[in-house]
Amino acid sequence: MSTDINLPINLPINIPEVLAEVTAVFARYEDALVNNRIDVLDELFWASERTVRYGGGENLVGIEAIRAFRNARPATGLARSLVNTVITTYGRDYATASTEFFREGDVRVGRQSQTWVRFPQGWRVVAAHVSLINPG
Repeated sequence: MSTDINLPINLPINIPEVLAEVTAVFARYEDALVNNRIDVLDELFWASERTVRYGGGENLVGIEAIRAFRNARPATGLARSLVNTVITTYGRDYATASTEFFREGDVRVGRQSQTWVRFPQGWRVVAAHVSLINPG
């Protein structure tokens, strides 16, 4: 990806080392998701009442609602394959990650988007969206 594209405020896009960091934390998130590592998922979400996760059947506002959802979610059938993953960093402390996913036996296309921010503790998801659509 090119790093010479700038936003009007001269915010560099995809600084290589920052892109590598976010790509690694995104992979860590994905591993935790499919292996139901709730402690890692909890760590990677910003622990704030401002954190939002809109899912396929739930609207979760605040880290406590997100934690309750994670703890109640079934731990089976989580495997999936990703396609069309796009990670973009803006400067050194903000990034977005979007991907499509497929689960075996489900013809629907899953879509996931995340907004990541670098905090003193590391990269955290501050907003996320997951939805499913029928192909076509």
